[in-house]
Amino acid sequence: MQLLLVRHALPFRTEAGEGADPELSEEGWQQARRLPDALARFPITRLVSSPQRRAFQTAEPVAEALGLSVDIDDRLAEYDRGLSHYVPIEQVRTEHPEEWARMAAGHLPGTVDEDAFRGRVAAALADIVAATEHDDTVAVFSHGGVINVVLHELLGTARLLSFPIDYVSVTRLLYARSGQGTVAAVNSTEHVWDLLPRNRR
Repeated sequence: MQLLLVRHALPFRTEAGEGADPELSEEGWQQARRLPDALARFPITRLVSSPQRRAFQTAEPVAEALGLSVDIDDRLAEYDRGLSHYVPIEQVRTEHPEEWARMAAGHLPGTVDEDAFRGRVAAALADIVAATEHDDTVAVFSHGGVINVVLHELLGTARLLSFPIDYVSVTRLLYARSGQGTVAAVNSTEHVWDLLPRNRR
């Protein structure tokens, strides 16, 4: 079976007290609308999403194109779900250099229960794999931290946060009948390269 891990598109920023569950920005919707064509070559049979709006809104154009519903799995939420605000990662780098340095070193923010986060993400992926037929493809819409946890568990990386995961990037995993996973591609962005913040400066 095949899993396509799709990071959400660019959301709005929120300020303290507004919560960490923003909707997609207009630029984010432009990014998300690239996904139906980008994923058309894959025989997708199921869509699963984090409960956070930036993830399931990213899934909406694909769901509409394929005529599929989106299953929500709370365990796929990002580690920031309970925070009072949301700052896009590229802004964290310039506004909160100490927090950025910690993440660049491969660590989650100090307030996050890393073991609990890893545990719930691993459980969600295990359930998705167990419920999927060998010839099926599932697209999972989630977050950079979630995708890094999955890659960490599969590859045994030294750091939890080892890979840059861009907006609406696709990370492709293949699973044998035994349940053994293989990483086929990480952070594929050719479909949205021109819309990524780092390429629009």
